[in-house]
Amino acid sequence: MKKSFAWRPQLMRDTVMSKSRSRPALRRPTWIIALVSFICVFLILAYFYSPKNSASCNLFSSSGCLFGRTPPSPARELTDDETASEVVVREILKTPPLQSKNPKIAFMFLTPGTLPFEELWENFFQGHEDKFTVYVHASKEKPVHASRYFADRDIHSEQVVWGKFSMVEAEKRLLANALLDPDNQHFVLLSDSCIPLHNFDYVYNYLMYTNVSFIDCFVDPGPHGTGRYSKHMLPEVDRSNFRKGSQWFSIKRQHAIVMMADCLYYTKFKLFCRPNLDGRNCYSDEHYLPTFFNLKDPGGLANWSVTYVDWSEGKWHPRAFRTQDVTYDLLRNITSIAESTHITSEDKKRILNTPCLWNGMKRPCYLFARKFYPETLGKLVQLFSNYTKGFVAPLTDPWWHHLP
Repeated sequence: MKKSFAWRPQLMRDTVMSKSRSRPALRRPTWIIALVSFICVFLILAYFYSPKNSASCNLFSSSGCLFGRTPPSPARELTDDETASEVVVREILKTPPLQSKNPKIAFMFLTPGTLPFEELWENFFQGHEDKFTVYVHASKEKPVHASRYFADRDIHSEQVVWGKFSMVEAEKRLLANALLDPDNQHFVLLSDSCIPLHNFDYVYNYLMYTNVSFIDCFVDPGPHGTGRYSKHMLPEVDRSNFRKGSQWFSIKRQHAIVMMADCLYYTKFKLFCRPNLDGRNCYSDEHYLPTFFNLKDPGGLANWSVTYVDWSEGKWHPRAFRTQDVTYDLLRNITSIAESTHITSEDKKRILNTPCLWNGMKRPCYLFARKFYPETLGKLVQLFSNYTKGFVAPLTDPWWHHLP
C-alpha cells in the first residue's frame, strides 16, 4: 500500500508539466512584446518630429509635458518710461523727413581749441557754400580761426573730459544747434585731427542719397566690450543688447531728432556707463549710440563709421600719423578700403570683417580719417588735389544718378 501511494506525487507533477507543455508556446508574452514595440516607435517618432524650440513641449524636456505644449513665456512688460520712449521714437521714425529745397550737411567739430586743419577743410568746402554748415564745440579754449568757413561758427561749449559722459553731452549740444537749421539733413561728427578723404561732391552724394545713418555698431564679448556692461541698466538694457562702436558718427535728420528726444537711455548710460563703476571702466561715447539705435532702429544703421581710424597698434588710443607717414599711397589705400574691420578685446582678438554696402552695393567705407598731427597740414594741403582727383574718374557717370 505504501508503494502504491508513493508514485502519486510524481505522477501529478508529470501530469501538470505535460498539460503545461501542451499549451501554445509564447502566447502569453506576445501582447507585451507588441506593446513595448509600439511604445518604442512612438518615442522615436516623438523625439525626431517634436519641435526643438525652447518654448515648445517636448517629451524629453525637464517639465515632462506629454499631451500638449507649454505656452511661450510672456514677453517682459515694458515700464512706463519704456512705453513712452517707444511711442515717441516710433512716431518720429514713421514721420517723413522735413523736405528742404536746399539740403545741407552739418559738419560738427568737437575740439579742445583751435582747429589745425582749417586750411585743408577750406579747400574741401570751397565752391559749395550752399551745401554745408559748420559748428565748432571748443571745450578748453576759444579757438582762433584761419578760415572764413569757421569764423563765427562756435557754439556755447562746456568742458569735455576724455572717457567721461561730457563727451556725449557735447555731441548732443552740437546736434541741437545744428538741428535749428531746417536745411541740415545729415550731421557729421568730426574731431580736430580729422581730414577729408574725397572731394566735396563725392562726400555730399554719398551721405545724402542713402537712408541709413553711419553709426558704428558691433558685439565685442571681451572685457572692453560686453565686459563693461552693468546690470544696473536693467530692465531697459539687457546684457545681450549692449553694443560697441566708434563715437565718430554721421546720422540722418530723423535719427538726430530721436537722439534729442531720448531721456530714458541717455540717463541710464549717464548713471551706469562711466569709469570706475563696480570695478569697470565704461565709456558712454563708445556704447550709448550703438546700443540705443540697435534697440530702436537696427535696420536704419550701416553699422560702420565713415571715419577711418587705425587701431592696429592695440593701444588705448589709435595710431597718430606724422609728416613722414603721410603719402599719396597711404591716402589712396585708405580711400579704397571696402570692408569694415572690428577687433574684439578677447584674448584671441578675433577680427570681424564686414563689407561696406551702400544701398546694397559694395562701396569704399571711408570719407574721413583720423588721427593726424598738426605738423602734417602742409603735406596734406600739397597732396589734397591729387589724392581727391584720383577718385573723380569713377564718378564721371555717378552711381547715384542710377538710383530710383
